[in-house]
Amino acid sequence: MTVNEFNETSLDPKDWEQVRKIGYQMVDDMILKLQHTRESLSWQAIPERSLNTYQSPLPKTPSSIESVFNEFKEHIFPYAKGNTHPRFWSWVEGGGTPLGALADFMASVMNSNTTIGNHSAMYIDYQVIEWCKEIMNYPSTSSGILVSGGSLANITALLVAKNSVDVKIKAEGLYALDKKLTLYCSKETHNCIDKAMQVIGIGYNQLRKIPVNEAFQIDIEKLLKSIQEDKANGYQPFCIVGNAGTVNTGAIDDLDALYEISQQEKMWFHVDGAFGALAKLVPEYTDRLKAIEKADSIAFDLHKWMYINYEVGCVLIKNRELHRQAFTAPGAYLTAHERGLASGPEPIANYGMELSRGFKALKVWMSLKEHGIDRYAKQIAQNIDQARYMGEECAQYPRLELMTAVTLNVTCLRYNPGHLSQSQLNEINKEILMRLQERGIASPSYTVLNGDYMIRAAITNHRTRREDIDITLRSISEIGDEIIKKQGIDR
Repeated sequence: MTVNEFNETSLDPKDWEQVRKIGYQMVDDMILKLQHTRESLSWQAIPERSLNTYQSPLPKTPSSIESVFNEFKEHIFPYAKGNTHPRFWSWVEGGGTPLGALADFMASVMNSNTTIGNHSAMYIDYQVIEWCKEIMNYPSTSSGILVSGGSLANITALLVAKNSVDVKIKAEGLYALDKKLTLYCSKETHNCIDKAMQVIGIGYNQLRKIPVNEAFQIDIEKLLKSIQEDKANGYQPFCIVGNAGTVNTGAIDDLDALYEISQQEKMWFHVDGAFGALAKLVPEYTDRLKAIEKADSIAFDLHKWMYINYEVGCVLIKNRELHRQAFTAPGAYLTAHERGLASGPEPIANYGMELSRGFKALKVWMSLKEHGIDRYAKQIAQNIDQARYMGEECAQYPRLELMTAVTLNVTCLRYNPGHLSQSQLNEINKEILMRLQERGIASPSYTVLNGDYMIRAAITNHRTRREDIDITLRSISEIGDEIIKKQGIDR
C-alpha cells in the first residue's frame, strides 16, 4: 500500500459498497415509478415547503449520499412534469422508456465527450446517424448530427442554408451580399424558426409567414405571390420551410408543391418534421411525406415520436460538404493523428456548434436495438388511431366540440354549451384545462386558433390507451358542467 505523501484527494467515495447500495435503491425506486405511473397523478403542483428548498444557499460542506437522495425523493421526484404518465399529451413530448433511462446512466458512467477522438461513443453516434438516414431514406452521402432537439436542429439546417447562398458568407457574413435574404414558412410554423432567423443573423423582419388554408397548410398561391413581390422589391428569397406536422394541429404542408417551387426559384428546401416526419414509417403517410426525401435538410426529434428519453433531436443535410463547410474551423489542438486517441472518425464538431457534447446516441442505439423500427411504426400508428378516436368520441358528449380535423396525432376540442360568447368560452375552457391538470386527471395542452381557445391533445405517448381518452373526455365534460352551474350560466 502506498501512502499519498501530498495528501491529494478525489471526489470518489471512500465506501464503494455504500454507493452500490444507494445505486440499487435508486434503480429500484425509478423502475417502480415507471411500472406504476398509470396509478399516479398525471401532474401535481409543487408545495410551498418544496419550493422553499429550491431557494437554499450554495452548499459549502459535504452531505451524505443518503441525505441527498432522500431530499430528491421528497422535494423533486414527485413534482416532475409528468410526461411519463399515459394521459400526458401536453405540447409534443415523448414518455421515455426504462432502457432509455438506464442507457443515460451508462452513458454518464462512460462520461464521453462525443465530438472528437478514437473511442466507441464516436462510432455509435455515427451509426445512429446512418440509421436516421435510413429512416428518412436519405442517401448515404448525406450528413447529419444529433442535437438537443428540434430548435437546434432547425437552426443548424438554416445556417447551412444561409451559407449555401454564397461561399463568401462564412468569412464575411451577410455583408458579402447586396440583397437581404428572405425565408418563407406558414403562419403555423413553430416559433423556433423565428429564433433561428435571429441566431443566423438574418433577422425576423425577413421571415415571411404565409397565411394558411382551411386545413392549416401553407397557402401555395400566396407563397408564390410573396416570393415574386420580394424579388421585385430587391430581396433574395433563399429558403422555404415546409411543415411535416404543425405543432397546433398536426397539419402537413403540401411538401411536393414546396419542393417544386424551391427548384424553380433555386431556393433551399427545409422540412421541419419535429414529430410528424416520423409518421413516414406508417404506410398511410408514406406517400404524403415522401417529399422529405427530396428536401435539402430535415429536422426531427427522437424524444418525441420515437419515445426516446430527453433529450435528443436530429438534423440531416443532403449536401455533406456544405454542412461541413458551415462548421469547420481551424484549431491545432483538434488536428487528427494517424494513431492513438486523436485518430478515429472525423470529429463530429465539424458538423455542429458544440465541442462539448454527451453520449446521447447510446439511448437511441439501445432503444432501436431493443424494439426494432417496425415496432416504432406500430406505436406511431397507434397514437394516430387514438387521436382519431378522441375526435370521434367528442360526438358522444353533447357539450364537447371538435375544433379541427384530426389529420395526424393532434386533437383540438373545447367544451361548448352553445349559448356563450367567444370570450366566455375561452375563459371556461382555460379553467377546465387548469382544473383537469390540478386534479391530476390528465395533462393535455392548449392553443388558440382564430381567436378560439382550445384544449389540445398531442398524442406521442406509447403508454396511452383508449380508456385514458375516455376518462379525459368525460372529465372535461363534467368539469365544464361544474363550472357553468357554479357560475349560474347553465341553461
